Amino acid sequence: MQAHAFSIAPMMDWTDRHCRAFHRVLTRRALLYTEMVTTGALLHGPRDRLLDFAPAEHPVALQIGGSEPGECAEAAKIGADWGYDEINLNVGCPSDRVQSGRFGACLMAEPELVGACVSEMLSKVTVPVTVKCRIGIDDQDEEEDFNTFIDTVSEAGCSTFIVHARKAWLQGLSPKENRDIPPLNYARVHRLKARRPDLQIAINGGIVSLDETLDQLDVVDGVMVGRAAYQTPWLLADVDRRVFGDTPQVTARREALERFLPYVDAQVAAGARLHHIARHLLGLFQGEPGARHWRRYLSQHMHRDGATVSVLEEAAQAMDLVAA
Repeated sequence: MQAHAFSIAPMMDWTDRHCRAFHRVLTRRALLYTEMVTTGALLHGPRDRLLDFAPAEHPVALQIGGSEPGECAEAAKIGADWGYDEINLNVGCPSDRVQSGRFGACLMAEPELVGACVSEMLSKVTVPVTVKCRIGIDDQDEEEDFNTFIDTVSEAGCSTFIVHARKAWLQGLSPKENRDIPPLNYARVHRLKARRPDLQIAINGGIVSLDETLDQLDVVDGVMVGRAAYQTPWLLADVDRRVFGDTPQVTARREALERFLPYVDAQVAAGARLHHIARHLLGLFQGEPGARHWRRYLSQHMHRDGATVSVLEEAAQAMDLVAA
């Protein structure tokens, strides 16, 4: 089964390289995405900091934000040369900052421009170029304009779309509100797949379990999970078995923690601050006895100057004492 069958959404301030390294401990098959990186940052910023990732993260995709075809193409080439397995163009983020830069969800209104970006990107790279979009924005005629967008961009060469099944209201709603308002419309994405069976269509938005994932995979080609994968990461441990028919990478939460500790130790030794890594593990024991004490201990101690991997070990011990 292809990698897009299950992927973890690009999430600003969340899916950094430490988060991805942790998620890779839980699943070897899910497709991982970076946080969105703007074309300007890639062309003019510190590429090592923005792009470096561990070989174990493969398959991993770079998501870029931009709207100038030449800049998108150059950014895509930089990402592909850096070793990313896919370059994804963000046409879904509704934030004011993104709109002011003329990229993200506002590009749903400019399918020809998105198509030009995709075409230029494909001319520079051999890895897949994909698009993550919404089902519409603001007062667009949702079905007709959505179909026009998909058809126009696919004609430019994009064959894989990850669709957040919710309109984005760019005027009057915050990015946070846009995660819940207006309601999800999975049926529109399902109709897209029925109308365009030649395209790879993955669905995103509001999916919080593997049961829901498997239901969606009866209709579309892939599922992208966001906040649930981050806040309750243990659900990822069964992705390889249930979605891909493969053996699980880990079978116990404590095993996952033990496998991740060498990475944490090495990163801290190289100068990383512990809390930049440990914050991604707060939800590991969600629903387990003592989980609150795990979160509390980490929250109280991971920010200390000089904090090391021992804080994670002590947090696990504190949880064990409560659960005993």
